[in-house]
Amino acid sequence: MYAPNITPDPETGIGNWSDDAIARAIREGIAADGSVLFPVMPYQHFRHMSDEDLASIVVYLRSMPPAHHQVPPSKVPFVIARLIQTVPKPVTEPVAAGPDGSEPARHGEYLVSMAICSDCHTPTSPPPNVGPIKGMEFAGGSVYEDGVTASNITPDASGIGYYNETLFMQTIRSGAVQARKLKPPMPLAHLPQYDGRRP
Repeated sequence: MYAPNITPDPETGIGNWSDDAIARAIREGIAADGSVLFPVMPYQHFRHMSDEDLASIVVYLRSMPPAHHQVPPSKVPFVIARLIQTVPKPVTEPVAAGPDGSEPARHGEYLVSMAICSDCHTPTSPPPNVGPIKGMEFAGGSVYEDGVTASNITPDASGIGYYNETLFMQTIRSGAVQARKLKPPMPLAHLPQYDGRRP
């Protein structure tokens, strides 16, 4: 699998894609040529992205300097390629702006969905019925390289119930729980850049 070039280069990137095509790829998982994107691209979450936020992302991608970089095509096994055809779902109605700061819990739910926190922090069932385990949302347990395990981030005593707002903010912005540094795949380089407010 290769992540594609999404700079505005017209030959090797998405410079020739329309705004609608870019938006559809982000929110529905369908590329400009009609092919289905592999769902490691989390379009199932992004389908809930507000029209306003989606438009801002398209504008941002258009503003990037084009990078002429040809990426090899991804090769998906035949059976999996057939299975992922069923994943994209059309967005048929306008998606209203995400809740603002006047409803902190709903605003947080929206941000958590856009940040895809559940994909790492929710344990999944083993094959053949792979999928998030119901009732275990954000309970941790996903294992990554070097034995790194996604933490339980629920308010349970085994999770982060002891966090207060100050500790949570410090952890998100510093990439460390006091003296203990967080490890990848937690997106450490991006954590300090968001101040928690909508523009």
